[in-house]
Amino acid sequence: MEVEIDLNKSVEENAGVYYDRAKKAKRKLKGALVALEESKQKLAQLMTEEEKFWQEEEKKKNKPLKKTEWYHKFHWFISSEGYLCIGGKDATSNDIIIKKHAEKNDLVFHTDMPGSPFFIVKEGIKAGEETLKETAQATASYSRAWKLGLGTAEVYCIKPEQVKKELGLPKGSFMIHGTRKYFQPALESAVGLMGEEIIGGPVSAIKSRTPNLVIIKIGREKKSDLAKRIKHKLGGGELDEIIKFLPTGGAEIKK
Repeated sequence: MEVEIDLNKSVEENAGVYYDRAKKAKRKLKGALVALEESKQKLAQLMTEEEKFWQEEEKKKNKPLKKTEWYHKFHWFISSEGYLCIGGKDATSNDIIIKKHAEKNDLVFHTDMPGSPFFIVKEGIKAGEETLKETAQATASYSRAWKLGLGTAEVYCIKPEQVKKELGLPKGSFMIHGTRKYFQPALESAVGLMGEEIIGGPVSAIKSRTPNLVIIKIGREKKSDLAKRIKHKLGGGELDEIIKFLPTGGAEIKK
């Protein structure tokens, strides 16, 4: 080891210089050891997070594919009496529901205002009053009445043969003939978690299938934000699935 001596300084002064250098080096070493320890901790944390990430990816890879039914592309729910009820999401799906899926023993629901879905109850002529009320509530909640902030909406029920497509009518629109049965449901809806499946629709229908649900009403919260709060309250479910069951327009969780 070489030691440089400044001949212009005394022995004590040269010793002082090296003493100061030694103190400075000691402080740097201490700081370097602290930084090294912090880096080790951060590296360990990153390795743990990476392991969790790959574990989740492996779970997704091995997770069985969810069974998709033909009616999942529409608004849908199972009534408290066990009837399948499906509704249009836009003009095209309204057309498909009436032209392709409405059969003799079904019942059709609609509102008097534009921007309403057509809902059908499969084998609806056998259904009780509870199913009819639930379908009326779904029709109203998924209609433009929700976006307009209305507390209720008039919904009518008819038979498939009363719905006619006439020349000049735009896509998704039909002419209604004959007597109508009217309902005046409250505009509210529910989203529930049944096992690992998200379901949504009229309050009483969802209550009949799972106790784990939230009721929503007209409000100002955006769909994406509301879906996150619903997921938290339910303790599970995919955000995209929750959003599918939310009406168009602002909403909030009913206290």
